This record gives sequence, C-alpha cells and structure tokens, in this order.
Amino acid sequence: MIYSLGEVSGAHLNPAVTIGFWAARRFPSERVLPYVLSRLTGACMASALLRVLFPTHAALGATRPTGPSLQSFVLEVMLTWILMLVILSVSTGSKEKRIMAGVAVGSVIGLEALFAGPICGASMNPVQSLAPALVSPNLQDLWIYVTAPVLGALLAVPACCFTQPEGCCRGAQKKAAACT
Repeated sequence: MIYSLGEVSGAHLNPAVTIGFWAARRFPSERVLPYVLSRLTGACMASALLRVLFPTHAALGATRPTGPSLQSFVLEVMLTWILMLVILSVSTGSKEKRIMAGVAVGSVIGLEALFAGPICGASMNPVQSLAPALVSPNLQDLWIYVTAPVLGALLAVPACCFTQPEGCCRGAQKKAAACT
C-alpha cells in the first residue's frame, strides 16, 4: 500500500502517523482532520463489511490486551514510537532511502506485530482498533489503542529531530543551532 498510494496520499493509512508528520511540521494543519476522518470512515466501512461477512464473530478483529492494561498501553506507545521514528527517518534523505521506505516501514510493522501482537495486539493505529470496536460494539480497553499510538507518534518527533536535525523536522536546523 505504501508503494501504491504513497504518491497520492503519502500512504497515511494511520492517523497517528499523520499527527506525527503534522507535529514534525511536515504535514499541513488544514489537512489533518480530513485525513483522520477519511481513515476512520474507511476503517468503519471495512469493519461493517466484516460484520456482514462474519455476522456471528463477536469481536471483528478488535484489539484487546491479554495482560494488564498498563502493560499494553506502554507497549503500544513504544511500538508506535519506533514505527514513527522509522517512518520519519526513511521519508527524508537520500533517494535510496526513500526507495526502500516501504520495505523498512513494512518490516517494522511486521516484526512488531510478530513479537508484541500476542501481548497487546500491536495496533499502532487508532482507527485499526476504533472501527472494529465501534461496529462490534466492544469498547473495553479502547482508550489504550486510541491514545497510546498518538502519544508514541508525538514522542518520536523530538527524538527524530534530535538524531537527524538536518531533515527530520522543518525548522529543526534552527532549533539544533540554538541548542548548541
């Protein structure tokens, strides 16, 4: 999807990533809400289709923690932090880096889902959890999957600006010069 939609929409399939790009000053404020709402609409339509196809399935793929809520919250923040840091890092810089951006991002998502999925669900995407919860309806522990990815994405921005002041955030060069 990154390679097929990247030129059209930046492949912002995750509202937390959109918010992270906005915080990095790499996405215009007036486009954040339409992007988030379009992702939520698409996710709700997909969940409604799952409801039609699998009417007896109670959860419809809703994300749920298997352990304590705090454990899943912290994991989701960290997973999204790593994901957003990788996305910000590979979407700037040399042409070779951008060519492999889809591979890098997809690999991070796959690896994180592989090791953390059984523990917290490895959502890293608010609408990926919100839509099935709304359609099923099962809102238990939803707060984790709506807040943690956004927090993780926002926390990745200063980390990227600190480690890559030349390209991660617009205006980061001025901030880095002021700090030295």
